[in-house]
Amino acid sequence: MSYAAAIVAMAGLFGLAGHAAAARAADIPHVRVLATGGTIAGAQPSATDYGYRSGAYDVNSLLKAVPNLDQLADITGEQVANIGSQDMNDALWLELARRVDAALADPGIDGVLITHGTDTLEETSYFLSLVTKSDEPVVMVGSMRPATAVSADGPGNLYNGVAVAADARARGKGTLVVLNDVIHYARNVVKTDTTSVATFASVNRGPAGLVHTGKIRWFEPMDRKVGPASEFSVGRLSTLPRVDILYAHANMSADLIDAAVKNGAKGLVIAGVGDGNMTTPALDALTRAAKSGIVVVRSTRLPSGIVLRNNEVNDDEKGFVVSGELNPAKSRVLLQLALTKTTDPVRIQKMFYEY
Repeated sequence: MSYAAAIVAMAGLFGLAGHAAAARAADIPHVRVLATGGTIAGAQPSATDYGYRSGAYDVNSLLKAVPNLDQLADITGEQVANIGSQDMNDALWLELARRVDAALADPGIDGVLITHGTDTLEETSYFLSLVTKSDEPVVMVGSMRPATAVSADGPGNLYNGVAVAADARARGKGTLVVLNDVIHYARNVVKTDTTSVATFASVNRGPAGLVHTGKIRWFEPMDRKVGPASEFSVGRLSTLPRVDILYAHANMSADLIDAAVKNGAKGLVIAGVGDGNMTTPALDALTRAAKSGIVVVRSTRLPSGIVLRNNEVNDDEKGFVVSGELNPAKSRVLLQLALTKTTDPVRIQKMFYEY
């Protein structure tokens, strides 16, 4: 039976409305689920089609189809959005962050679980890790197969995600990502494969832990600022500064760099070749941009490794920032938030070392 069929067949057996007995519910953690759509809520035209529509099911339908969730936590759900995560945007990030903060400000809530598409999950999770103002657990889950797939991975990820969100040991770790029995720190996790259920990896540092059938083994703690230790907050923000990512390649021209600046980019992230390098024309254009007040961050298009300061490029002379371990997507997230505080590249470089 597919996950989608289980949504109907199990609703009566595992409905969360009753939460078992009220007295028992008082003795287990309370987890708030915020749903945003994605493949985990997707549906195929038929079981033999690999194409599907994201966000076909709502939060309550997803939760009702996962057996024994009520044994892990007392759960309530809220539909924040219902989109494919390729359409995630700054406005939704700000709204989701506010919903997370509001949920965790409730003394009756012990943790938050977020369902999300996998395409931009690594970016949303890092953003939330930098702006969430509570030490309570925040966990993100998704799936690589839609709810109607013959062997959908969503139910297992939901079950394990709730287990992590309900675990007091997850406090203070920032936003966590749980898929395929692995727990990742938001800062480290990267999507590495287009279709495999084992797509997410913490390429430079390794995972935060493992979770099998709700049983958790934690590994090393994170050594960068997250949650309340972060200086960032959605606060009174209604927008985020525009930051564009440009992909370096052989024979790269300066045209796209000039166009990004002309169209209002306040920051530029370069997915450079090798250790964040690029052609001489592109480097000259970025130097001009930096001198005009645009913050330039050198990252790399490679899947792993550290972009070093003043290695092949004289960053001090040109006024550039280097990304260190952060890939271009996460460098953009941090730069957007950094630009709400300052445009000083020296101060922003310090943020890239701290976060």
